Parts: sequence; C-alpha cells; structure tokens
Amino acid sequence: MAANINKPKNMALRVERFDYRMVFSKKGRARFISHLDLMRTFSRIFKRARIPVWYTQGFNPRLYIMFPLALALGTESDVEIMDISLTEPLDDNVLMERVNAVMPEGMHINKVYKPQMNHKEIAFSEYEIRFCLISGNDPLPLFEQYLSQESITVKKHSKKKGMVDVDIKPDVTVLSLDREGELARLCVRLPSGNDKTVNSSLLMDGFKAFSGEDYRLIYTTRTKILTKDLESFM
Repeated sequence: MAANINKPKNMALRVERFDYRMVFSKKGRARFISHLDLMRTFSRIFKRARIPVWYTQGFNPRLYIMFPLALALGTESDVEIMDISLTEPLDDNVLMERVNAVMPEGMHINKVYKPQMNHKEIAFSEYEIRFCLISGNDPLPLFEQYLSQESITVKKHSKKKGMVDVDIKPDVTVLSLDREGELARLCVRLPSGNDKTVNSSLLMDGFKAFSGEDYRLIYTTRTKILTKDLESFM
C-alpha cells in the first residue's frame, strides 16, 4: 500500500515508447533544407505516413525527434542520423518503407535499427569536398600551400565573444587531396560532437581568405560519422 502511495498519480497515463534510429540521405535540392525546417519536414512526413509517433509527456507535448549532429546548409550527406520514438513497435523494414513512400525528392531513409550507441560517442565527421576556382587557376598547389602553414587561422563566430580568430590546423586531418576531372577533390576528417565541432565551411572559407580566390563550383558531402576510436557510429 505504501509503495502505491509513493508512485506518481499519472503513471497509468504514461505511454510506452519504442526507440528507433534512422540513417538518411539529404541530397540535391534537399541539401538546402535548414536544420530547423528539417524538424518540420519530418513531422509532416510521419503524419503523412501515419507513423504512431511518441510525444513527450510534459505540459506541452511535442513530437520526439532528435538529430545529434546539425548539417551545414548546402552540404549533402548519406549518413545523417535521426532518433524517434513510437507508441507501438514496428518492424524496421516496414517503418523504412512507409516513411520512404512519402519522403520528398532528395531525401531517403537508408537504414532503420534500434539505437545501441549514445550520441555522446560521436567525435568526428569525414567529408568529401570537390571544388574549382573562378580564376581557372589550379587549386591543388594553392591548397597544399594553405595546408602547409604553421597555423590555419580562420574567423569563427562565438556566442559570447562574437567573431574570433581560431587556429584549426590541429583539428584538420587530410585523408587525400587529388583531382577528379576539372575539380580538386579533398577528403578530410574534422571534429564533430558535443566536445568540439569544426564546420567544413570554416576550412574552405579559410582557403578563400588565404588564396584571394573564390569558388566557381564547390560540392561538400558528409561521408562518415565516427566515434573517438574512429569506429562508424552507424
């Protein structure tokens, strides 16, 4: 009897939740959907697909969707991660098919599974960046000069201090730098996660400031999300 008295009065009203993790692509025109609009987009998608989504149990219930990493506007990806909860269990493949049936152009669910790893384990992202210059100059030797500096100082916005100078060279791991037709192709690993994040645009904006050049074309794709041990977060 005493045990029942200590239980919250609304225990019987609480809705059971079933957690899922989705890996999705964001390509083509969809790369211009902002992080905030992505929340609205998936809210509508789940409604159209009649997915039994779980709502938070507070005074202002809201759909539970969680993106552990934001993706810069204009950047493509095959490895974006989203967590949702449902009020009833669904087979992973059934859930993926129902959501993909109503996804907008450029977006696609690639994998659905039960979460095993915590978001806090995310430490790095890898990117493929292909670019060429308006001037027609060869970008490879210029970019090699840029990377060979003792420090790579870029302008970064800080919430408390405004624009500040930051040396990102210790955070940049270049995996490869070569050519793909007329484009230079850079594969790079940068910090991502709760402890530290370096946006790929910081690296590329720094190159513009260093070289005095501007891009005629630039395509950035996030290719991997990794833990601190460089294991895939998938």
